[in-house]
Amino acid sequence: MRVGVLTGGGDCPGLNAVIRAVVRKGASEYGYDFVGFRDGWKGPLENVTCELGIPQVRGILPRGGTILGSSRTNPFKVDGGVERIKENLASNGVDALVAIGGEDTLGVATKLSELGVNVVGVPKTIDNDLGATDFTFGFDTAVNIATEAIDRLHTTAESHHRIVVVEVMGRHAGWIALHSGLAGGANVILIPEVPFDLEKVVEDVESRFRTNFSPIIVVAEGATPKEGTHALANEELDSFGHVRLGGVGDMIAAELEKRTGKEARAVVLGHTQRGGTPTAFDRWLATRFGLHAIEAVHDGDFGQMVALRGTDIVRAPLAEATRELKVVTPELYAEAGVLFG
Repeated sequence: MRVGVLTGGGDCPGLNAVIRAVVRKGASEYGYDFVGFRDGWKGPLENVTCELGIPQVRGILPRGGTILGSSRTNPFKVDGGVERIKENLASNGVDALVAIGGEDTLGVATKLSELGVNVVGVPKTIDNDLGATDFTFGFDTAVNIATEAIDRLHTTAESHHRIVVVEVMGRHAGWIALHSGLAGGANVILIPEVPFDLEKVVEDVESRFRTNFSPIIVVAEGATPKEGTHALANEELDSFGHVRLGGVGDMIAAELEKRTGKEARAVVLGHTQRGGTPTAFDRWLATRFGLHAIEAVHDGDFGQMVALRGTDIVRAPLAEATRELKVVTPELYAEAGVLFG
């Protein structure tokens, strides 16, 4: 059997660990050959491939990013895109495809599976917002990076008696903000699932100053004020219909400075959350996902995604995994709210 592998969407730490596990188990236990498709769905769409075997995956476990490259290409937005993918898979002798990605990448995989392409999915996103799995790899690394930044910002904020607003990633789900905010001792956490009241944020900020400490506000990029709209870096859409978010941290900092009279600074962590070496947990999870993904290929169990349930790796239908996003529940957010102010 010849198996294709691709990584799509935003990069994240742990992608290389999946590729390594898929290839090593597939080659050593099943005798499979592999071909790498470059830059997400652009690879099978434009027939851009690379050699992929044991030599190519040596030493990549601790590396961030992806040796295969990535993109946000959507073949369903290209005339004849599906037919071109099928033709290119056939011309490369590919019997099955392992697609590693998040909501958009696996959404494409779901549609292709329904159209007869043999696909197994692996869930990847720093946002941790894919249904059917308890955690996605990349998330733990992003949370640790954000938490370290928050720890460092506490000391500089207190030295200058400033408000510091830390903007983290999270378009529709506030998992990174919630976890890093709790771990880093933030005084306010703002997430996309719950529109925020700026007056309440002002109250929490002033309460913090009364204790002779400086406030840290952690805000997800997709958070919005009540009766407000998203802060946009620009209004251009990518091929999956997403706008580029950005600016909510600056907006909040400016408003807080105006309303409290205290100096405020915004820090946007941005793509630092995606970069660098993966944590031990993400290496562990990504490796297990890869091992189980190639096992699903071997079993001919296509149209499935590997998922973490508790400490077990299970299989879930791709359609189930991409049906709806996993978001922060009101109950979880209420737990954190006790510590605000």
